[in-house]
Amino acid sequence: MQEQVIEREDVSLIPKVFSRLKERLNEIIVGQEMVLDQMLVAILADGHVLLEGVPGTAKTLVVKTVASLIGTQFGRIQLTPDMLPSDILGTSIYDLTTKTFALKRGPIFTSFLLADEINRTPPKTQSALLEAMEERQVSLEGETQSLPELFLVVATQNPIEFEGTYPLPEAQLDRFMFKIQMGYPSPEAERTMLKNWQDGHYRRHSPKPEPVIEVAEILACREALKSVKVEDSVINYLQELVDKSRKMSDLSLGASPRSALLWLGSAKAHAAIEGKDFVTPDNIKFVAEPVLRHRLALTPEAELEGITIEQVIAKLMKQVTVPR
Repeated sequence: MQEQVIEREDVSLIPKVFSRLKERLNEIIVGQEMVLDQMLVAILADGHVLLEGVPGTAKTLVVKTVASLIGTQFGRIQLTPDMLPSDILGTSIYDLTTKTFALKRGPIFTSFLLADEINRTPPKTQSALLEAMEERQVSLEGETQSLPELFLVVATQNPIEFEGTYPLPEAQLDRFMFKIQMGYPSPEAERTMLKNWQDGHYRRHSPKPEPVIEVAEILACREALKSVKVEDSVINYLQELVDKSRKMSDLSLGASPRSALLWLGSAKAHAAIEGKDFVTPDNIKFVAEPVLRHRLALTPEAELEGITIEQVIAKLMKQVTVPR
């Protein structure tokens, strides 16, 4: 009995911490509530994010603001066609004074890494992120370098420009927990944004937001997340969805086993942020689109018919019976 009380108290820490973060984020980032909700789920679930949106929709601002509010390190890489893996990971530099090689760490050694326009750099450079994203470590000059315990990659890409870009391979895409689409704000939200800018917000000289939570609190919340319960009926529901995606006629590629694990982990995180210590089918549904939209591949016939991934996901969710 005592153990159950401790678990409930641990899980109750999560909505307290993330409500502070969410409240402050909504004051700074206007009109992107769904994007912020999904970003918070990814942070709690320890997952990387592919953030897609046209230029000027505050993708960089979101990542920088989250890092500032947590009070942790933020790094940015502006990816270009001529960038090499060593520009991300680092390399050994010969020191003429000591006549020895010294390791110069690259920008990947940070807590929040913004990989800006990831599809503008070749696959060889894109793959430099794979080990870091999966293993939370980097191999340099035959040595393994550990990354911070709180390590999150947010990669951005522009969905409307294809000239001079290199689409991410499936193996790279599958490393991202979420693909979050960032669209235009509503007219009301945009008016609020314009008024905020007129009042002096969003300027280059504006001070960084003060932290509202600490890294240790995020790590404690992740530990408490292990106590969130998942009934067998919900696990069976999730597995049926994954299996069904592999058999749909509109898809040439369904959800991978890794996607099932990340789907469950993100559903647990969403439930905990809502203040629950158990997962419901609604939590599974909430994270379905960001988990699946970059993992499913349409058949050529479906593409010719104008079918979208979002339509296929909606169809998938209707084809599997929701447990009671």
